[in-house]
Amino acid sequence: MEFFVPGVPVAQGSKRHVGKGIMVEQLKNLGPWREAVINAALNVETSEVFFGPVRAVITFRFPRPKHHFGTGRNAEKLKLSAPIYKESAPDLDKLVRAVGDALTQAGVLRDDALIVALAAAKVYDEHPGAKVVITNA
Repeated sequence: MEFFVPGVPVAQGSKRHVGKGIMVEQLKNLGPWREAVINAALNVETSEVFFGPVRAVITFRFPRPKHHFGTGRNAEKLKLSAPIYKESAPDLDKLVRAVGDALTQAGVLRDDALIVALAAAKVYDEHPGAKVVITNA
C-alpha cells in the first residue's frame, strides 16, 4: 500500500490532563492532519487491512523557509548551502506516531504495534506532505 498525504505534517504531541480523567492532545492541527492521513489511506485503490507484521517507510516533506533561497533576481533559486533534511522540530518519532495512530483509526492496521520495521525521514520539498508505504514484513 502506498499513498501521499498533502499538507504540512503535524506531530502527535503530548497529551494534557483537563480534569476528571480526561486527556486531550495539545496540538490544534493534529485532528485535521490525522483526518487527511485517514482519508488518503482509505482512498487508495489497493487499500487493504494488515493483520500481521508490517514494514513502514514514511517520508515527511516540509516547505522550505525563505532563507533557503537567494535574494533579488536569485529569489527563485535554492542556495547551494540549503539542507536536504529538516533538522528542526517537529520530532520524527512524534510525526510517525501521528501517522501510525491514523492508520489504526482508518482500520488499515489492526494496531500500529504491528509496525515491526520502520524507515522515516524529514526532508524539504516543494510539495509538503507525507509519502507512506506499508508492506507485509
